Amino acid sequence: MAAIVVTGTDTGIGKTVFCAGLTAALGAVYWKPVQAGLEDETDSQAVARLSGAKVQPEGYRLSQPASPHIAAAAEGTEIDPATLTLPPVNGPLVVEGAGGVMVPLTDDVLYLDLFAQWQAPVILCARTALGTINHSLLSLQALRGAGCHMVGVAFIGDAEPQVEDTITKMGQTHHLGRLPILPAISPDALRTAFAQAIDLATIREAVR
Repeated sequence: MAAIVVTGTDTGIGKTVFCAGLTAALGAVYWKPVQAGLEDETDSQAVARLSGAKVQPEGYRLSQPASPHIAAAAEGTEIDPATLTLPPVNGPLVVEGAGGVMVPLTDDVLYLDLFAQWQAPVILCARTALGTINHSLLSLQALRGAGCHMVGVAFIGDAEPQVEDTITKMGQTHHLGRLPILPAISPDALRTAFAQAIDLATIREAVR
């Protein structure tokens, strides 16, 4: 089983849409270890709808849309990171973190700690909006400092060539392409945009 982790520089940047495109392109299975927020469509439901792929059940499903450790505390429980091991699947596994790299799972364990423990290659999703250079370089520094293998950065948003070039050069990582904001997100539109915009060859090499 070959797993690949998708994390982001922040929340709400389009990481789940990217995961849906990646899951479909790789013919993979998708897994969201912790889902915090159940009122709207969950990330697993969105990926299943947009990719048509198999989705593994979440390790934890928490009602409050908040950081996992806060959402768990609101329900009088605590996440046990030891239970969040990569599930065995046939073929590739796309794993989506929550929000950014340093999101807490408990009062003393971060998602970053899980990434380091899993030792699966990591893709960092970054929006192209103002502030992304700082967020992206800090995220890359944290991931590398924890011993994670970086596949590269995938950008989401309008083209910002200078910004994208700065991040990939200073961050010493691959530019995996830029997924544009789609006027209407459908399985077909996402599949087409992903095939045209994303460096799947580099990603496939990482999950062999």
